[in-house]
Amino acid sequence: MSFMTTTMFAPRIWGFDFATPQARVALDAGWGRRDLLWESLMERGCAGFAAGDGNAARRAFRRARLLSLFLPAADLRRAASDAALGVVLRAPRRLAHASATFDQHAAQAIAAMRIAPRARSSLFHLRMEARHRDTYHANMRKRLTAIAGETARSLADMAAGQAPAHRLYARWLGERPSVHDDTRKVLSACLLIPEPTLNTGP
Repeated sequence: MSFMTTTMFAPRIWGFDFATPQARVALDAGWGRRDLLWESLMERGCAGFAAGDGNAARRAFRRARLLSLFLPAADLRRAASDAALGVVLRAPRRLAHASATFDQHAAQAIAAMRIAPRARSSLFHLRMEARHRDTYHANMRKRLTAIAGETARSLADMAAGQAPAHRLYARWLGERPSVHDDTRKVLSACLLIPEPTLNTGP
């Protein structure tokens, strides 16, 4: 049994507690500990970078990158880990490669998503979602396809030394889903990427 396999079953890994109510909700919804830990590390890295703590950001992103190697090869979270390191290490090749990966694999990842029902405020809305599930899922995939395209373009911008055309981590803070399904995995891959502050001069 590998070190990573062994540690994945520890109650607390790299400061993450799998016994919290939020973690239990995610695990009960079908997420693995690896999914939870990756998201937590990426959030920690983005927050550290935004606060000016480059060392904490690098440490979190390197751990997330290591963890991403245990995800499927086409998983967009691998590209997101590379992109995050590309920002903090100022490595344009990493950013360019991540941008290309989003271009090549986003459509496949989004098509394969399993979309869980959303919590609704009334029985009427629950029935409407159930009645129009195919349309709802198609719209969700269309929206995430657009966001993935924006991420790819933003990564290409940063690889060229330009400011990203679209918000990434800042957008995640406002749009993080409450449901732990594949849409959250894809959206986290698209948006859990730090945004550099570029000095554009006078």
